[in-house]
Amino acid sequence: MTTPRIEMNPKVMMGKPVIRGTRIPVELILRKLGEGATEADLLDAYPRLTKVDIQAVMPLHSDRL
Repeated sequence: MTTPRIEMNPKVMMGKPVIRGTRIPVELILRKLGEGATEADLLDAYPRLTKVDIQAVMPLHSDRL
């Protein structure tokens, strides 16, 4: 699951998918969205996260619904 915004690297977070250039797991973003967090909530909680990063995760969130 490597995309321009999401990467998997065995040296980062044990190879779990993360937002590229960060240690923010995609799984965390998906869980927060599932719990009702808004884009603004995520941007406030994770300053290194961008709107583009969240948009890259959104199709994965839709697949889990």
